[in-house]
Amino acid sequence: MGAGATTAGTITADAMLWDGVVTLHGRVENQLAKALQRRHGIGLSEYRALCRLARADDGELRMQELADLIGLNQSSVSRLVARLESAGFTRRAMCPKDRRGVYTVITDEGRIVQEKAAPTYSETLTEALDAAATDPSLAPLIATLRP
Repeated sequence: MGAGATTAGTITADAMLWDGVVTLHGRVENQLAKALQRRHGIGLSEYRALCRLARADDGELRMQELADLIGLNQSSVSRLVARLESAGFTRRAMCPKDRRGVYTVITDEGRIVQEKAAPTYSETLTEALDAAATDPSLAPLIATLRP
């Protein structure tokens, strides 16, 4: 029996809602990723990491904290940070109080890339949500999510 199905094979309201959320998420993420890559040469995860770092106190976060904020596991965030470091967008720093604690710190170059990409992200997000609002299967969800 599939997820969200009842014994009679009907789909619950919660399952239908979640299916809509998953569909909306996939469409929006795909459009955001393509726009950021095409216009700025960065991936969506890189952009989100740079945003979180730019907003953090002193522009730095512990690796695990960054992983939690952008929804990645420890291994994935380590690879992401390695890519950001290679590009010159971040650097690693050790925690002065706990030498086991590793931070990633946004560089000036990382801030510039994030600031240049922010309008692309915002415009693409609005376009993607506007397009979803015209899809009869997603319009009610968009109406609920948008103020």
